[in-house]
Amino acid sequence: MAVLNRADFEWGVHHPAYLQAGGTEEKCEALRGDATESGLFNEEELALLALTDQSTRQVEVDAGVIDEVKRLFGEARTVEAVATVAAYNMVSRFLVALAV
Repeated sequence: MAVLNRADFEWGVHHPAYLQAGGTEEKCEALRGDATESGLFNEEELALLALTDQSTRQVEVDAGVIDEVKRLFGEARTVEAVATVAAYNMVSRFLVALAV
């Protein structure tokens, strides 16, 4: 989201936390480009990236994307994922609007 919304501050805060949690610099770089074509992300990560991309770019998420996230994570975790994407979109848009 930070990349999609050009929220550099948010990226700067979450990038080190992601690496500390076991993420890789290679995946971070892929997120700045076409992550889906990188071959670095597993099925679950790709589903969450599709959800994040569609929700951020077009607000509406295709039913097929939601169905795939539900298949992989179940209904409750899908709701949590959608809520997380929505919350971080709010944060990044807030930061960008105030030039933070």
